[in-house]
Amino acid sequence: MPPPPPSDGTVRSAAELNRQIRALWPHPAVRLSDEQRARYEVLVAEWAAAVRAEMVEAA
Repeated sequence: MPPPPPSDGTVRSAAELNRQIRALWPHPAVRLSDEQRARYEVLVAEWAAAVRAEMVEAA
């Protein structure tokens, strides 16, 4: 099971999460395992939340 997002109140930046997503899935032709797919979905959800938070902060 993928690790949960940090629970200590820290929030990773969208750029850091994007880097982790790219490292997990280096090429679209590569198929992810079920575990990798679950981790990818967690990272993408966290990335989307970080992007929204950064947009609100910038406004």
